Amino acid sequence: MQILVDADACPREVKEILYRTADRCQIVTTLVANQWQRTPESPFIKCVCVPQGADVADDKIVELSMPGDLVITADIPLADRVVKKGAEAIDPRGEAYTEENIGVRLATRDLMQDLRDSGMIGGGPSQYSARDRQRFANELNAAVTRLSRA
Repeated sequence: MQILVDADACPREVKEILYRTADRCQIVTTLVANQWQRTPESPFIKCVCVPQGADVADDKIVELSMPGDLVITADIPLADRVVKKGAEAIDPRGEAYTEENIGVRLATRDLMQDLRDSGMIGGGPSQYSARDRQRFANELNAAVTRLSRA
């Protein structure tokens, strides 16, 4: 089992939780990003820097992921790709992406994008909160426990 992180837009608080989890559980955790990420020194934490470009980091994460891995991403199309490949995925707010909910999540994403593009709604997601951080930590612990036993 490994943890792969879509790191460019991942909140700092989530990365800190992941670093502690990587060391505590001795799970290789790889941050994939278009720019170098500052990480603590650990044999369990790695960074893969990919060239700039649409979906380059996403493609690398899909390439590296395998069944039984955990992917951390807010990118719903990326989550769809890794879930179809047999990996598990959760977003930084602690929501699990599953085969059962990924279709609805993609449709909702597309609808919201259409509404934003038409000017009917504005803005993006709410600020990352302490509640989001706690929900993420709880879901991460549950996923690591489940995948470690598999």
